[in-house]
Amino acid sequence: MMTYIIIAVLLVVAELVYFKIADKCNIIDKPNERSSHSTIVLRGGGIIFSLSMIAWAVLMVVQGQNIMPYLPFMAGLILIAGVSFIDDVHSLPDSVRLVAQFVAMALMFWSMGIMNWDMWWIVPIALIVCVGATNIINFMDGINGITAGYALAMLVPLALLDSGFKIQDSSVSGFIEPSYLIVAILGVLVFSIFNFRPKGKAKCFAGDVGSIGIAFIILFAAGRLIIQTGDLTYFILILIYGVDGCLTICHRIMLHENLGEAHRKHAYQLMCNELKIGHVKISLLYMVLQLAVSLGFIYLIPNTPAAHWIYFISMCVVFAIAYVLFKMKYYHLHEEYLASLKK
Repeated sequence: MMTYIIIAVLLVVAELVYFKIADKCNIIDKPNERSSHSTIVLRGGGIIFSLSMIAWAVLMVVQGQNIMPYLPFMAGLILIAGVSFIDDVHSLPDSVRLVAQFVAMALMFWSMGIMNWDMWWIVPIALIVCVGATNIINFMDGINGITAGYALAMLVPLALLDSGFKIQDSSVSGFIEPSYLIVAILGVLVFSIFNFRPKGKAKCFAGDVGSIGIAFIILFAAGRLIIQTGDLTYFILILIYGVDGCLTICHRIMLHENLGEAHRKHAYQLMCNELKIGHVKISLLYMVLQLAVSLGFIYLIPNTPAAHWIYFISMCVVFAIAYVLFKMKYYHLHEEYLASLKK
């Protein structure tokens, strides 16, 4: 316990030091047409997520544990976080960011042990899915607390599964070092101190380095869980973001929009900008919904393939319908906003 307290204190100090650097180097987030904030805020505070994993790696070495299987993952994390941080400071071409993401994912898969010829047909599909999931998590980072809250909603169920807490099937547990998830949660909690605040009061935003970094960290743990169990329905641990992100992309395609351009069409953005719901309330809503879905999956649904798929598909349908109905009722408000910009 004392070890984790020391790590938490060091992470707080590291975040405060970063704030000094960001302020001096003018690493800031200026509001644009996609933004749901109206003031200038320090950008890149989510670098603490990657720093927490570096702290975890050091902890593993100090405790004499075998860090070698995790080294490709750490290299991938440093690569993807580094490129994302540079993009936060000076915008990079999409091609550069995508190449870095695919290379980083390949390194992650190396750590997972799936970069071999026996699984050659799975790797390309997994690369596309994971890079897509990473960018969806990045797209969803737009209001105070949503990245931190949702990260906790994904990490806590993963930690419960890894520990085997009140889980009947012991084969599910032990898919990753417990300290990995604990330190990742500590990093998110430290970031929450400075970001999980009402609109206008956040000290920092996660930036791409934060949202993409935490996505990479979570997908590594979720990937190891899926490989150990052979159960793809564990993607339910990111269901709420998946529905909002994927359906918003579909909506924008229907509108013939350039997907690379800024927008405010996600459900959470409509709640914030058009319905004037507070940032913290929306972030808590997404967090609670994902926790409810995940914990229901873990503790209420029988651990059989049929039950898992029925629950997974049912939840996808329910939240997809909820998303469509919400958009049908309130999207006209966003259209009115867009029309006002042209006057």
